[in-house]
Amino acid sequence: MIRVLLADDEAMIRAGVRAILGADPGIEVVAEAADGREAVELARAHRPDVALVDIRMPRLDGLAAAAEIRRAVPETAVAILTTFGEDDYIARALGDGASGFLLKAGDPRELIAGVRAVADGAAFLSPKVAHRVITELSGGRMSRGAEARRRTEELTGRERDVLALLGAGLSNAEIARRLHLVEGTVKSYVSTILNRLGVRNRVQAAIVAHEAGLVPGE
Repeated sequence: MIRVLLADDEAMIRAGVRAILGADPGIEVVAEAADGREAVELARAHRPDVALVDIRMPRLDGLAAAAEIRRAVPETAVAILTTFGEDDYIARALGDGASGFLLKAGDPRELIAGVRAVADGAAFLSPKVAHRVITELSGGRMSRGAEARRRTEELTGRERDVLALLGAGLSNAEIARRLHLVEGTVKSYVSTILNRLGVRNRVQAAIVAHEAGLVPGE
């Protein structure tokens, strides 16, 4: 029996997914969560085989919850179930160790097949997601963006603010005025950012900012 944790903030969605999974006698929904934090707590308590997690949920978003579940309960496979198929979500989810990415608008048979696949230790992507991954990885944009986001997540909030404005082409003085800091403080932030990102100059840092999607207006 495949034991599933279902996490979605919409009760009607949970009921629909539960009904679909219930059509397979080998799958049992053992717990339901209405937000990301509850999903992590229930994963620790029930230790399911699969956690089906929506992306946009209160308290803790689904991608953060999925990453936390993978750390706290590594034997639980995580599959993202969502209406959203943007590259950023796909890259983040897979980069954080999710084994599947399923679209709510997909065929119900895909849902059952996906749960069975990730429970068996395989990966499963809805066909539309698989096509997008293949297309984007062939150009490298998704992988570069995911790597840039991973690197910038290690920065503090203020450091990301500085990096974003640096990426927009602002000087230290302009950044200082925008963020209400003294110029010397901005210079220190820039030096720290270069070291933490492992880049040699402002141009390389700006490239990371653009790839990570930090630059205002992008």
